Amino acid sequence: MRTYYRIEQWKQVYAPNPAMLRRTLELEGYRVFQWSDQPEHFHGLHKHDEDQTHWIVSGKLEIMAEGFGTFVLEAGDRDFLPAHTYHTARVVSEEAVVYLVGEKLK
Repeated sequence: MRTYYRIEQWKQVYAPNPAMLRRTLELEGYRVFQWSDQPEHFHGLHKHDEDQTHWIVSGKLEIMAEGFGTFVLEAGDRDFLPAHTYHTARVVSEEAVVYLVGEKLK
């Protein structure tokens, strides 16, 4: 069964709380670390051996997931990236982007 790239948009009235996001990811079985990139930073085409999720705390991150399209994630938005999916990431906000990366534990 093929897993697809997907996005969940933030629908809460309050700003995302990194500690709460981290706890949610851990309960879902992810190993979690926080990452930050400066404006205009670009991660070239690459892939990971495990399923990943990126949960944006602040700023905007554009993700191009090969075979799925290009999407902009804003504060609170989250994606689900299947293992072995080639992708790029680029900061598209004027501020640094801060996000949590979850790596699915087997």
